[in-house]
Amino acid sequence: MQTATLFDLPALTGRPGPRQAATGPIQRKPRAAPGRKKRTVHPSVPLTPSTTVPDELIRETDRVLISNSGGKDSLAMASYVVGRARALNMLDKVIMVHADLGRVEWAGTAELAAEHARLLGVRFEVVRASGADLLDRVVLRWQKLKAKAEREAVERGEDPAAAVVAPAWPSSAARWCTSDVKRGPIWTLLTKLTAELSHLGRPVRILNCIGQRAAESAQRAKLKPVEIDRSASNGKRHITTWRPIHAWSDAAVWREIAESGLPYHEAYDWGNRRLSCMFCVLGCVGDLVNAARRVPEMAAAYARTEVVVGADFKVGLSMREIVRRAAELEAEHGPAARPPRGTAMSGYVGKSTTALYLGRVDTLRAAVALAA
Repeated sequence: MQTATLFDLPALTGRPGPRQAATGPIQRKPRAAPGRKKRTVHPSVPLTPSTTVPDELIRETDRVLISNSGGKDSLAMASYVVGRARALNMLDKVIMVHADLGRVEWAGTAELAAEHARLLGVRFEVVRASGADLLDRVVLRWQKLKAKAEREAVERGEDPAAAVVAPAWPSSAARWCTSDVKRGPIWTLLTKLTAELSHLGRPVRILNCIGQRAAESAQRAKLKPVEIDRSASNGKRHITTWRPIHAWSDAAVWREIAESGLPYHEAYDWGNRRLSCMFCVLGCVGDLVNAARRVPEMAAAYARTEVVVGADFKVGLSMREIVRRAAELEAEHGPAARPPRGTAMSGYVGKSTTALYLGRVDTLRAAVALAA
């Protein structure tokens, strides 16, 4: 039996330096560190998008890839983009992808993303970085940075034991976590999708949808809603990055979710503002303390990693301090209670609209379960 989807139920809506010309012993300049080879972009890759109109972007592409972290922005974006594709009768182009972060991710996130794809009636893919997870990568990165700092100290004639090691934790200025455990695996999926359409005999056009919003940070406010991703493009594929909800407010995001009838992660009802990693370096103190209260064993793992690498996981804020604040709240208020469903949403759309939304979620889930 064919599985029902949200749209089936509309009512539920160096080289060495030169020798010095001098008398006496010949001196050599130290060999310069080899520079990173400049990447050459294939000449077929366009400089600018051919359009910035949403429906035209969908029409002109071969595949629409929606990245779903499991968070509210991803969910609102997915609802909006799938709605546009559905209206154009191009839902077959849409693929949803979730980059699974393993133990550092809120429990149930990957399962929730899969449910979103099922309810929306689109193909779902999960990608994972090979090898070590995020916490283990921090330790491996620290080991490499420490070896580099000690080697350079020796070359300068200094004591390697006193070498200053660069920060190993990711930060807003060095978001290697995103490139290593999200962007890299998704690029592997881009390669797979490109191979699937190799019969086209031309570069495959992929529209990569990302739920980044200007309201999140000054850095994200500078991003363009639509642009060519020349780093991910080549002679076989042309990747256009689309940020469909870049100009949306928090309220607009929650209104879209309320209208969609799609479930959001319960961590928002617990008070979180962000979702994906439980302890994101970009998360606010409230989110971090909230996670430490609910997943103390993972907070302890972060604290142990801080000891190994000799640095706080966030500049000016250690996991030890986060754990201490969480313990204070536990002592004062007792174990964290589970808030009522819809708590996060009701603050933006009101209790009555939230009640209608919760009814849609329950009915839709029941209908899909029955159809399956």
